[in-house]
Amino acid sequence: MSEEKKSLDVKEVEKLLPHRYPFLLVDKVLEIDTEREYIKAIKNVTINEPFFQGHFPGYPIMPGVLILEAMAQTGAIFLKYAYPEFKDKLFVLAGFDKVRFKAPVYPGDQLVIFVEKFHRKGKLIWTTVTATVNDKIVAQAEITAAMVDWPE
Repeated sequence: MSEEKKSLDVKEVEKLLPHRYPFLLVDKVLEIDTEREYIKAIKNVTINEPFFQGHFPGYPIMPGVLILEAMAQTGAIFLKYAYPEFKDKLFVLAGFDKVRFKAPVYPGDQLVIFVEKFHRKGKLIWTTVTATVNDKIVAQAEITAAMVDWPE
């Protein structure tokens, strides 16, 4: 697993994740370091996002659950990239702990997601995630995912 920092564009992200628009919430991986076990990715938040039509009219704010989903997708990218044996697995959310939203995310913001400290026990994997906008923390969480086989 010794590899220097690398970046991934959206096409490379799509090779690792099954998600597609409008539910692909990672636009680019800025850094992925398998030796130090971390990933840093971005989600460019635009007014064209379908969820802004109803969340909230006249005062658009990115839903917290979608911030968490972007965080989880970033973690899945790392695992599928760093561990070839996970490439054909499906990661499903199993839990969120210590979730804190510290500031709203608006259209025009660039959400920077940093995931580190991966732990595994059987089919469960958990990690610590922080999301920032302009170097200010907007959300933090511990995310647990279950690794499962794709259904037939």
